[in-house]
Amino acid sequence: DDDDDDDDINEKERKRARLARLSRNCPYLDTINRNMLDFDFEKLCSVNMSNQNVYACLVCGKYFQGRGEGTNAYMHSLEESHHVFINLYTLKFYCLPDNYEVIDNSLEDIKFVLYPVYAPSYVSSLDTRDIKHSRALDGTRYIPGVVGLNNIKANDYVNVVVQTLNRITPLRNFFLDANNTKRIKDPLVQTVGDLIRKVNNPRAFKGHVSPHEFLQAITSSSRKQFTIIKQCDPVNLLSWLLNTLDKKLRRHNVTIVSDIFKGVMEVTSRKLPPSTDEQVISKLNIDLTSEEYQEKTVTIEFMYLGLDLPPAPLFHDAVQQNIIPQVPLFELLNKFDGVSKHEYKTHKDTILKSFRIKKMPRFLIMHVKRFTKNTFFVEKNPTIINFPVKDIDWGDYILDEDKKEGERFHYNLIANIVHDGLPAAGNGTYRAHIIHKGSKKWFEVQDLHVAEVLPEMITLSESYIQIWERNMNVTKPQQQHEDEEPQSEIANDMDTSA
Repeated sequence: DDDDDDDDINEKERKRARLARLSRNCPYLDTINRNMLDFDFEKLCSVNMSNQNVYACLVCGKYFQGRGEGTNAYMHSLEESHHVFINLYTLKFYCLPDNYEVIDNSLEDIKFVLYPVYAPSYVSSLDTRDIKHSRALDGTRYIPGVVGLNNIKANDYVNVVVQTLNRITPLRNFFLDANNTKRIKDPLVQTVGDLIRKVNNPRAFKGHVSPHEFLQAITSSSRKQFTIIKQCDPVNLLSWLLNTLDKKLRRHNVTIVSDIFKGVMEVTSRKLPPSTDEQVISKLNIDLTSEEYQEKTVTIEFMYLGLDLPPAPLFHDAVQQNIIPQVPLFELLNKFDGVSKHEYKTHKDTILKSFRIKKMPRFLIMHVKRFTKNTFFVEKNPTIINFPVKDIDWGDYILDEDKKEGERFHYNLIANIVHDGLPAAGNGTYRAHIIHKGSKKWFEVQDLHVAEVLPEMITLSESYIQIWERNMNVTKPQQQHEDEEPQSEIANDMDTSA
């Protein structure tokens, strides 16, 4: 009996030693086909659609569950003679059907594509380094951070939101560090982080990214309010996404969304009577001195500002029929000077409002209200907004009592979402202009299309959403000598508001 036990022990040791040798010298590594690997898809077994214990075949790229005898991955290895797999969650490699772990440094590039991990020094240098092209396996050249996103069916409105959020440095850097979200077991937070890390991957196997998992998480978290089969409004998506992320992150004491996007506004409102005729007011028994018709002032937080376009002309003569209406940005910003009053109608009341900014956010989102709905259809205002792309001064819209001494409020444009075509879902398309801060070059991104664009072309587009970043390096100008002519401040004519 003792001899039998010794034989069993020796057999186990020999098997263990054999597997150890194979782990370091797997004979099937040359069968791996990196061109077939695509880790952008949802991590589901291709046979039973399970998301538990899923492995990717590194020969054909398909996903299978399990690796023990009788599992889908095990049977696939026998039927197709595909032997090398990676666990999509543990990032460990295995050889089937022998079922031993493969340890080889040549596989690190696959692991990095599946789950990129960036050094803090690399992340901190993203906005200071010049453009450095990377090359995909098929030879395609791409710029990490400025890559196309696949439009699966009607998710161009999602793609432009992802492109703009990736320009916001603190938010992008937060998600680039996987440690920040590792403990947050929420599909939306996890997929946002995965997508941001893949978009900025300098060692990707292909020059674009497919946001499958992110789209699935959005559809599920929004209860199908946003889907890939119907084009939605990117303003609604951006608002929902930021508020939802803020709510989920706050549960873990993370306030980054509020810290960079939320501002404070003072809103003064007064309800107007249904008529200015005193006889009508008297007949309706309306008491204009009642509290209902008194002026009220409230202080609210805002995530973005809405800009009201002037009505587009209804008719043109023969000469003007091809002229596109234009308006300077600073005219739209007068809405927030605390003096201008605007009427807002509800289904039964008319409210007169004025707005005054009390606290500006670090990143300002502005929404241009181009679409109006009536009983029958949606109309689009094609008015072009004239604005500079950098150094807009918001100082005139903030009271001195809300400023610190010498505090400046200059903003630079970092992203611009444009709507082209007719209004209503599916009739138009969305594209984004984004800046590469290191090179100070602008790019136009529309789904998979990426091309460099001149800054002058951005102002000619029908801007719909803009994101501006506060320039914290601007200081109070020094006192000029009396004999010097003051330099004109171009910044004062630029601004954003939404």
